[in-house]
Amino acid sequence: MNVGGIDSSRIESMMAQLKAAATRPAAPTLVPGAAPGVNEGASKVSFSDALKSSLQQVSNTQKHAGELGQRFAMGDDSVSLSDTMIAMQKSSISFQATVQVRNKLVSAYHEIMNMQV
Repeated sequence: MNVGGIDSSRIESMMAQLKAAATRPAAPTLVPGAAPGVNEGASKVSFSDALKSSLQQVSNTQKHAGELGQRFAMGDDSVSLSDTMIAMQKSSISFQATVQVRNKLVSAYHEIMNMQV
């Protein structure tokens, strides 16, 4: 199913990446009161942290594309048109994907809220 230019398999792929990032082990932490060599194990990354990180990456991509566009418009010879256009397309695609993930999350939220208990 193609929704707004991005098919559902692409959205599911992004959700799988977010889930994988959420389950990726972080640096081990010490258990309070335990011996200095004993670790708690792999701590989990929260969904909100993974989502925040993804949104930060989209923001950085947009800022980078804007900077390249501005530098190209000002006549900077070190920035080519193709690099600028590629950066802008990457920025656009990442933003569109983020909007689609948001729409999917809102839809799932509404479905959960409408469930009868």
